[in-house]
Amino acid sequence: MKIATFNMENIFHRDESLVRKSMSHSLTVWIEELEELMNKDSRVANDFARMRELSFLLGFQKSALEPYVVMRRKAGQLFLRERNATLEYKASHLSNWNGWIKLNTKPINEIAVQNKARLIIEVNPDILVLQEIEDRQSLAEFNEHFLPEEVRFSDIIVLPGNNSKGLEMGIMTKNGYKIEGVRSHVNEMFQNEKLFDKDFQEYQIIAPGGEKIIILSAHLNDTVENKEVSDKRRKKQAHRIAEVYDALWGRGNEKIVVAGTFNAPSYCDTLSPILRETGILDIKKHRSFNVDLDEGNDADYFSLGAYRMGVNTKQKDYLLLSPELLKEVKNSGLNRKGIWPARKNQYRVYSSMQSECQQPSSHPILWADI
Repeated sequence: MKIATFNMENIFHRDESLVRKSMSHSLTVWIEELEELMNKDSRVANDFARMRELSFLLGFQKSALEPYVVMRRKAGQLFLRERNATLEYKASHLSNWNGWIKLNTKPINEIAVQNKARLIIEVNPDILVLQEIEDRQSLAEFNEHFLPEEVRFSDIIVLPGNNSKGLEMGIMTKNGYKIEGVRSHVNEMFQNEKLFDKDFQEYQIIAPGGEKIIILSAHLNDTVENKEVSDKRRKKQAHRIAEVYDALWGRGNEKIVVAGTFNAPSYCDTLSPILRETGILDIKKHRSFNVDLDEGNDADYFSLGAYRMGVNTKQKDYLLLSPELLKEVKNSGLNRKGIWPARKNQYRVYSSMQSECQQPSSHPILWADI
């Protein structure tokens, strides 16, 4: 069994608030000025002249020239119907509407989407645990259109969580590994709020030989403005995961995986309920753990919070195995070829990545062959 975990940071579109702002100051100012002009109730000749200048500066002249279009979503992206394909000048069910709308998501770079597939193809797991999926339809279309038949998955589950920005969690399996049961902890409470701001999910997998594997998938609280509050919440989440793990182990389930994005390095006290108070073990400590090291002097360096010496990428993602599974590991590793490095030539990346916007994710894929 080959299992992997990957935070995809969405597939085809991502909430605007999550997109790192990389535009120049001038571009930002031009966009804000154009929005102000478009929102004016009345405009004079100078306003229209300035809007034409701004449209040139922003590259609008490169856009299609359809006088009116119909928007359709396919593979998570917006497509425009060909000109003259409809005689409707406005949305038929909104008879008084005829204007502009502002979308709250941005399409992900096409090369980045291809590189997401490239990572998965290279690892080629039987079970893939996923974080930050916008919806099941996007994942299904990605599976069908971006993965070759020999890598494609047969079972797909995506469960909506508590986050409203399209950061759902899911799992895909193939090669006879069947999803037999799913449980979500989405409604558990902590101090009059949902405990998991995204979700904590349990999957029961039946292997081709009949063995049962339990996978606990979690996306823990990230650090926001108030670090003390964030840490307290994350530790409570970790404590709950440890409780579920111990209960499963106590009922005789020896083959358990805990995977996901924990948003803290392994030395952080907030993760101690999982990493130090249970018998579960981090795959990065296994002797087979394999990853391309940093180039040059960094190969002998161990930065605080990194995965290990020579792998100076801050750890946020985890693949943890129960002792019964860990002793059966044949090979394991981390693939970070899709992460844009902080410094040029820090480590080897895909040749198709020419800028940060083309990276598939800022998270690596972790995997184990058991």
